[in-house]
Amino acid sequence: MASSIFNSLKSNPSFSQTLISNLFSVRSVYTGKFANINLYSRISPLGSPNVSLVPVLDQWVEEGKKVRDVELDRIIRDLRHRKRYVQALEVSEWMSSKELCPFSSSARAVQLDLIGQVRGLESAETYFNNMTGEEKIYKMYGAMLNCYVRERMVDKSLSHLQKMKELGFASTPLPYNGLMCLYTNTNQLEKIPDVLLEMQENGVSPDSFSYRLCINSYGARSALNSMEKILKEMESKSNIHKDWITYAMVANFYIKAGLNEKALVFLKKAETKLHKDPLGCNHLISLYASLGSKAEVMRLWERRKTAPRKQINRDYITMLGSLVKLGEFEDAEALLKVWESSGNCYDFRVPNTLLIGYCHKGLIEKAESMLRDIVEKGKTPIPNSWSIVATGYIEKQNMEKAFECMKEAIAVLAEHKGWKPKPKIISSILSWLSDNKDVEEVETFVTALKAVIPMDREMYHALIRASIRAGKEVDGILESMQADKINEDEETRKILSLKHDKAD
Repeated sequence: MASSIFNSLKSNPSFSQTLISNLFSVRSVYTGKFANINLYSRISPLGSPNVSLVPVLDQWVEEGKKVRDVELDRIIRDLRHRKRYVQALEVSEWMSSKELCPFSSSARAVQLDLIGQVRGLESAETYFNNMTGEEKIYKMYGAMLNCYVRERMVDKSLSHLQKMKELGFASTPLPYNGLMCLYTNTNQLEKIPDVLLEMQENGVSPDSFSYRLCINSYGARSALNSMEKILKEMESKSNIHKDWITYAMVANFYIKAGLNEKALVFLKKAETKLHKDPLGCNHLISLYASLGSKAEVMRLWERRKTAPRKQINRDYITMLGSLVKLGEFEDAEALLKVWESSGNCYDFRVPNTLLIGYCHKGLIEKAESMLRDIVEKGKTPIPNSWSIVATGYIEKQNMEKAFECMKEAIAVLAEHKGWKPKPKIISSILSWLSDNKDVEEVETFVTALKAVIPMDREMYHALIRASIRAGKEVDGILESMQADKINEDEETRKILSLKHDKAD
């Protein structure tokens, strides 16, 4: 988990989304004592993107209830935070079209960003270009820039930013941060320090995000002296907030460089900035594990346990992953038992952390035994749990066991829609099946697999190969293959030639 925050500072499309959320910060909508009567309580459970929120909003008005812009703005922010962008746009457009409450320029900028997110860049440009000159205030230009950055449109981003400068709309760090995000996402890290310098030359004071982007650009290129120099510049600015994220990022780069003593210095600095932040504590635990320091991992875990807020599944996943990384499997097994008795909801991502650790260590049989013990306790694993073990068996060339585990994964699919097996795993199993199992068993597996993924060339090839081995005709399979618009290729013809070889 610790790596997620640092990975986001590399090639991550979501990175650019930080720009707009910096302007319109995400806050959870209140759902406490009066949750049963507020509008959010009706909208929140409708998580499927296929469910329209318009009837819910219309019904709210028909019941004579008041619509407040503050509540709708908060609902939109929360939906965006949960990546329910289609629904967020629905609420935004309902809000602007009904005119039942004020629709601010900030709300309109959010709408522009959502249009780009949901309908694409061309629709966002049309929306922006249809605005009058008076409507195109700096927030609109900022939202449009965010759309270009998200789509990694370098030329359009630069042209748009230049226009913002000419209009006097580039007086804050936000547009410059956008450009640095763009260079991060397009792997042009060497250009980022120049953007920071340009900001300062133009009289725009960088914020903590600006400095973090620049620090990352140096660290990712292993320019560690320059990285530390820019950090010291940041530390010298009394108006810049220094948080644990920045110091943890620097520590992470030193860990990657093998400079453990330097990493420890910045991890200690990061600790002074935690302020009971459980997420920060998790990140530092993982980084200490990367350093191989069990003592520091355990110390921070004890600190986390004394916090007022109860440990949640995310905390256990981080700690289990850290213990696995350290090779402390007995401690990890003991912690898993603690989690099982914690009363937290049974999330298979927690035991999966240990399953992955076993498999990486080559303890595949132990991983399977653990999973079957969980089944005996009345729990139904998610497909990915079985897939983890199947992958381990494939790496040990035990295809029979891999096949059995993959069948288990497909069998529990009904309760976990949306899961897709890794193509490499399926390819390995199909190849082995077609050479080693009866045609009936291959047909049964392929039929079950069709519930998970569409029929593809490899599935047809497995059926053809198995049928030829069994001396069965393959004309029907070839017709089905053609009906699915999968043409014969060189591999198909090679497999079909086996039929003639067999006849000879």
